Amino acid sequence: MLKRLFTSIGEYFLLLGKAMKRPQNTAVFVKLFFREIADLGVNSFGLVLFTSTFVGAVVAIQMFNNFTASSFPIPLSFIGYATKVVLILEFAPTIISVILAGKVGSYIASSIGTMRVTEQIDALDIMGVNSPNFLILPKIIASVIFNPLLIAISIVFGIYGGYLAGIATGSWSKADYITGIQMYMPFSFIWYAFFKTAVFAFIIATVPAYFGFNVKGGSLEVGRASTQAVVWTIVSIIMANLLLTQMFLS
Repeated sequence: MLKRLFTSIGEYFLLLGKAMKRPQNTAVFVKLFFREIADLGVNSFGLVLFTSTFVGAVVAIQMFNNFTASSFPIPLSFIGYATKVVLILEFAPTIISVILAGKVGSYIASSIGTMRVTEQIDALDIMGVNSPNFLILPKIIASVIFNPLLIAISIVFGIYGGYLAGIATGSWSKADYITGIQMYMPFSFIWYAFFKTAVFAFIIATVPAYFGFNVKGGSLEVGRASTQAVVWTIVSIIMANLLLTQMFLS
């Protein structure tokens, strides 16, 4: 078990070493990059907006219930502040990244895995193309650049979801919620959120690519590799989240 784990980790970093090289053809790389922006980022807009709005509403309602149940009088304006901080520090970067790991990760693993079982990757190697660089590097750069934008949009819509929850329930006023949003928050929280997002984006792009690239067999193995890719990507995100939180916020 441990031998297989360490072997896989070593293969993963060797694959990254091949992928993280200068592209052989810049024009082709730019074309692939913009295609990955569309496939990995733009196509995830709807899911991110829908999820963020409802998560923000749930967070705001939970904050209201916790504050009103407290024995200490807590101003309702802190609902907006607490919702903002929770979304920025944890919910938007981590929850949305986990969702993207399922959607984007399965796509990456299945697409590269299909190319492997249909011998397209072997054909690239025969033609002298650096196949890890050709297939994986555009995905890495597209994810690292575009995922922070998705998280920024997620934070905005999450806060707006909390605002809508207040209107729908009438539990807190618009003025209280907006006052809470405008309360001071350390700017380092924002940098931490986006740095964490970039790390998660790198994981989302590379771990599924590793599983897809090393598929052996037929279409059934591609499906299994996609499942394993999603599971290990989520596990990696959770472990990285713990390490980054300990490093930057403790």
